[in-house]
Amino acid sequence: MRNFLAFIGALSILGVIAVAAYLFAGFSDVAAGDRSRDNIFDHAIERIREASISRHADGLPPIPFDDPLIIQAGARQFVQHNCDECHGAPGVQRKAFGRAMNPGPPGLQRMSANDPAHIFWIIKNGIRMTAMPSFGRIGVSDNDIWRIVAFIKKFPTVSADQYKSWTASPAQSAPSGETR
Repeated sequence: MRNFLAFIGALSILGVIAVAAYLFAGFSDVAAGDRSRDNIFDHAIERIREASISRHADGLPPIPFDDPLIIQAGARQFVQHNCDECHGAPGVQRKAFGRAMNPGPPGLQRMSANDPAHIFWIIKNGIRMTAMPSFGRIGVSDNDIWRIVAFIKKFPTVSADQYKSWTASPAQSAPSGETR
């Protein structure tokens, strides 16, 4: 039995050395341009990301998510911080660089299914090895982030016309000849 355990231990050590050699010798392709390959490292990183977010994200929203004014303010924050350029929005396609990212930024339909605390944590802290920045680090307030979360949660029922009217500047939304 002792020899068997020693064999398993040695095999495990050799496996770790082989994986490390593979990774640190540059055999794992980190190019963002090719999305056709699906490998175990991509799955591992995704699983690690999901586990980390689940472990760190907690708390209840301090604002009501059914208040139309909060949802509209969240849509304006979403545009102000250029979130629509990577994630798209109702009636707004992602910019070319947002479509070229790998891993690609999730669309709002997918994001809206997440727990509000998870969405808040992602926006506030960002995610390493993706293009998702930390909005908390650049000074976006928790209240503004929660407003964005309220908008994202409401996204599946927001029409392109609603989004456009909520995010239009006052001069754009006023009837012709009038200003606000």
